[in-house]
Amino acid sequence: MYILYGGDFTRAPLVQWVLEEGKIDYELRKIDILNGEHRSAEFLAINPAGLVPVLITPEGEALYEVAALMLYLAERHQLTELAPAVTDPDRGLFLSTFFHIAGDIQSEMKRFHFPHRFSLRRHDDAAIQELAKSMVLSRLSVMNTRLAARGPYVLGSRFSLADFYLSFWIAYLDRQAACEQFSSIARLYDLVRSRPGATPYIEDTEKAADAYALMMKKHPGGVIA
Repeated sequence: MYILYGGDFTRAPLVQWVLEEGKIDYELRKIDILNGEHRSAEFLAINPAGLVPVLITPEGEALYEVAALMLYLAERHQLTELAPAVTDPDRGLFLSTFFHIAGDIQSEMKRFHFPHRFSLRRHDDAAIQELAKSMVLSRLSVMNTRLAARGPYVLGSRFSLADFYLSFWIAYLDRQAACEQFSSIARLYDLVRSRPGATPYIEDTEKAADAYALMMKKHPGGVIA
C-alpha cells in the first residue's frame, strides 16, 4: 500500500486524484504546512527537501515532485487512459505539455503564491507576484492557441493527466479572469471540472485558492515558510 503525505494548501490533491482514478490502495497522512510541520525533524527525516506531497511506495521508497509522482503512478499501474503508453502516438505531445505545465506554469505559480521566497525586500513581494501572474497568463495564452487548434483536451478528444494538472493551476490562479480571457482554456476547465472523479478535487482547490488569497492579504510577508 502507498502512503501519501499531503494536506491543505499543497499539491497533494493531484497525486490523490491519480490514486483514486486508478483505484489504487493508499493511506493519506496530513501535514499541516501552515504550522510548519513540513519543516519538523520528523518530516525532514522522511523528505529532507521539506516538500509536500511525498509518496511512500509499497517498497518503502520516499518519492516527491508532483509531476513525477503522477506519471510514476500512471505508468506503474498501467493507467493508459490517463497517460499514453510509450508506443502511443500521443505520447510525445502528452509529455511535452505535461512537463511544460510542470516547468513553466507550476514554477511561476510558486512565485505567485510564495513571493517572499524570491525577494530580499518585503516591499518587492507584490511586484514579484504580479510578474509571476503575467508570466502564467502568457503561457496560458500559448496553451489556449494549442487547444483552439486541437482541443477540447490537450490530446484532442482524449482526456489525460495533463488536462487535470493544468486545471488544478487554473483553479489556483485568477480562474475567472483566465477563463474570460481564454475561451479554449475555459472550455477545458469546464470539461475537467464536470468529470465526476475530478469535480470534488477542483471544487476543493477553488476553495483553498480563495482561502489562501485571503490569508495573503492579511499576511503579505508570507503565509507558509
